[in-house]
Amino acid sequence: MQNRITLLFNIKYPIIQGGMVWASGWKLASAVSNAGGLGVIGAGSMYPEVLREHILKCQKATKNPFGVNIPMLYPDLDKLMDIIVALRVKIVFTSAGNPKTWTAYLKERGIIVVHVVSSVKFALKAENAGVDAIVAEGFEAGGHNGRDETTTLTLIPSVKEKIKIPLIAAGGIATGNAMLATMVLGADGVQVGSRFVASEEASSHQLFKNKVVEIGEGDTQLTLKELAPVRLIKNKFYEDIQNLYKKGTTSEELKHHLGRARAKLGMFEGDLNEGELEIGQVASIIHDIKPAKLIVDDIMKEFKEAKNKIVNI
Repeated sequence: MQNRITLLFNIKYPIIQGGMVWASGWKLASAVSNAGGLGVIGAGSMYPEVLREHILKCQKATKNPFGVNIPMLYPDLDKLMDIIVALRVKIVFTSAGNPKTWTAYLKERGIIVVHVVSSVKFALKAENAGVDAIVAEGFEAGGHNGRDETTTLTLIPSVKEKIKIPLIAAGGIATGNAMLATMVLGADGVQVGSRFVASEEASSHQLFKNKVVEIGEGDTQLTLKELAPVRLIKNKFYEDIQNLYKKGTTSEELKHHLGRARAKLGMFEGDLNEGELEIGQVASIIHDIKPAKLIVDDIMKEFKEAKNKIVNI
């Protein structure tokens, strides 16, 4: 399968693995790249030397392209970028910040830059900043999200109408059917997050993976808009936040309750009560944990079958 995204990244399938904190280490990234997609190391949960280790291990584990995701709300950005350049990473996804900050620096060093957005407004800003492609992420997505609550079904055609560069759809995509649907709406490829959390290679805790495949419809909610909007599984930590809202909380009180390393506590260390458990709405249709290669194969098989059905309608 060849299109603007496969040609841009030099990959077999237009499937990009989300660079999720505490889940997207070198094992997952290399497995997805070896399966024909684009694996992405999630640097948001990594100190500079940890990122260096993951890049080096990924380079040994796959000869295929892979990328690194850098959320720009984290510290040590200059050190992370220095490591990416020094180790000759070819693809960088930036998010949660101004794309003008690093795009020119990276592109001048021969790096493909993709920026994640949740609105048409920011898609245009990213295109004007010179990025090579855009990930448009709908309200359904896990982790940090847009405040406007625009769904993927609405966001993708809205962004497609305004930009000229390649477009990657994200948010609520875990199947080949969903991949086809977003590509019919104008996407050139898809970014898949939650489905890869429930993979054998994901670095997240096994208890968190088990929780992901157990939850049903309505078991996640977007919250903490005053700080950084995030979609969470409804556990004790989430309920504590809602109780603060009922009492009339402030941003400072929310920050105090959030504390430090809540996401690590939940997703990496497996505390399902007090930890922050980030996952997308699509988790309600994820029912098993399996190797990343099988996930990629299943998505592509279903994509082709669904495409053939539409042709025959």
